[in-house]
Amino acid sequence: MVAVNAALAYGRQLTALDAELLALDELAQGPGLAARIADIGRSVLAEGASGLAVVRLISSLNDRLTRRVVELTARRHRLPPVAWCWLVLGSEGRQEQTFLTDQDNGLIFHAADSQEAEALRALFLPFAQQANRHLAECGFALCSGDVMAGNPEWCLSLDEWRGKFIDWVRRPEPHALLNASIFFDLRPLCGDNALGEDLRRLMLALTVDTPAFLHLMAANALQAEVPLNFRGEVVTDQQGDIDLKKFGSRIFVDAARIFALAAGEVTVDTNGRLLNAAPAAGMQPEDLRSVAAGFSHLLRLRLQQQVLDLAQGKLPGHGVKPALLNEVDRAILRESLRQARRLQQRLKLNYVL
Repeated sequence: MVAVNAALAYGRQLTALDAELLALDELAQGPGLAARIADIGRSVLAEGASGLAVVRLISSLNDRLTRRVVELTARRHRLPPVAWCWLVLGSEGRQEQTFLTDQDNGLIFHAADSQEAEALRALFLPFAQQANRHLAECGFALCSGDVMAGNPEWCLSLDEWRGKFIDWVRRPEPHALLNASIFFDLRPLCGDNALGEDLRRLMLALTVDTPAFLHLMAANALQAEVPLNFRGEVVTDQQGDIDLKKFGSRIFVDAARIFALAAGEVTVDTNGRLLNAAPAAGMQPEDLRSVAAGFSHLLRLRLQQQVLDLAQGKLPGHGVKPALLNEVDRAILRESLRQARRLQQRLKLNYVL
């Protein structure tokens, strides 16, 4: 009965928050709503929700907040009468945001030629830069790599974006592979979403037809070694930590992205990519269920550590000390990392690495 009452209470809170996000009409209200999103995420996690369920909830609510912030900012600017779309990238594009997230976004607009694109960019940039600032006020930190719509490099016409993707795929230098790990997770969020979908279709057509590019992406993904020794025991750094983003969930994310790009799969989230595209890569359904569970468990461990960090007044990160986990979570961590290793073995087999 207690569990039922708790579920009903969270349901009411979510319904109320969702209504407020949809009705948001003052930018000053954004930071308060962002704090409530984090509170609900912590509460749902404490009640035993899976890691995957919590990041989806946080991301879904963050989507609503971001959409309203961008729309309200757009109203304050005299934007040109052409189609445009706000793109979200990286973990936001995959809807896998945790309690620690920064901005990864871009802007796409329609232009007849390069000259018009330059003129339109000058009009869109002040809007995009202000939207980035307002999102930062809501707790979405400015991207340290400046992958944001307010950067002229990522405020582009459809043809300019097309040129970027073609260049990355056909000349896959190290920087291009790094960009692929962010931009190939794009998702249109608001504005004319058809523009974003056009770009995504182009991207998938390119990757399906360029196996050499996927081979290099697979080789790059294998640079992150699973922290297990030859006996299958968890290995930590000198401080007794494991970065569960870099050496944990990222391994699942990278493999799923490669499977999806090879299969032309439009799904962006990691779990969906694994379920929809990994069978074509040779993975069996029973193996996929184990892999998906491992990914969700690692997300839960990251979220739990972030909540603990926040409670102790620390900046949340991605490091976890296995020695401080209970016996069950240590066993789950070990098995989840074994699933990550299984994914990497599949990449090695498929791409002869």
